[in-house]
Amino acid sequence: MTNDPAEPSNPPGQISILGHLRRWGPLIAIVLLMVLVFAMGLHKHVSFKTIGTNYQVLKEFIDANFATALLIYVLVYVGMVALSLPGGLVLTVTGGLLFGWFAGAFGTVIGATIGATIIFLIAKSSLGEAFANKAGAWLGKLRDGFKENALSYLLFLRLVPAFPFWLVNLAPALLGVPLRTYVLGTAIGIVPGTLAFSVAGGGLGSVIAAQNEVYVACLAKNPADPETACPYEIDTSAIVTTELLVAFGLLGIVALIPVAYKKWSTRNAS
Repeated sequence: MTNDPAEPSNPPGQISILGHLRRWGPLIAIVLLMVLVFAMGLHKHVSFKTIGTNYQVLKEFIDANFATALLIYVLVYVGMVALSLPGGLVLTVTGGLLFGWFAGAFGTVIGATIGATIIFLIAKSSLGEAFANKAGAWLGKLRDGFKENALSYLLFLRLVPAFPFWLVNLAPALLGVPLRTYVLGTAIGIVPGTLAFSVAGGGLGSVIAAQNEVYVACLAKNPADPETACPYEIDTSAIVTTELLVAFGLLGIVALIPVAYKKWSTRNAS
């Protein structure tokens, strides 16, 4: 007795649909979540006003549940980066303010790296192959050059504050950067800025306390129109200074030294 050949488990059309879902489903889900967050205004809660007015409650919760609170902070940072939401500076400073500069910087690096990796993988699987197939000759050369010196270029993009974080998350996916190089370059590249802003945040406790006193007093005097009469303001000019931006730029130039040396060596060898 012979058995009939096994039939394919999925018809060709169904296989095609499943392939499209695997490719485009995560990207569509991310876009829909972004739209939902912006539509509900949830991104507006990532502000110095929200943190400042709830500072005492947050500190009490963190003191009683440090590990849980730090995990929540990391997950919030993952979501914010994966959805490309604004507020990275505020959240990084908040980490230093609430957890201390070391734990805050550690949580920020972990959360930002995971979030950036999620959007990198989604962009690479959904858009990377199509981009490679449709890229012209000059784009193909750009991809080859970027992949050859991926770590140096990625460190430069991460260190120099002229490039938006979300753009640096997407560009390497379209330029064919390997996952391990991307994760390493992201984790290392965001450390200087994270440390600087976390340390700055760690020293804002007294500033928050003083602002809260002014804010509460203003609310008592202006109960009818508190939003207009009582703006909650934290001066960030002492955090993001020209000197700090120049320092990051110089670090970015240092990251490109290996690329320049390699090109110089190749040119002189020939």
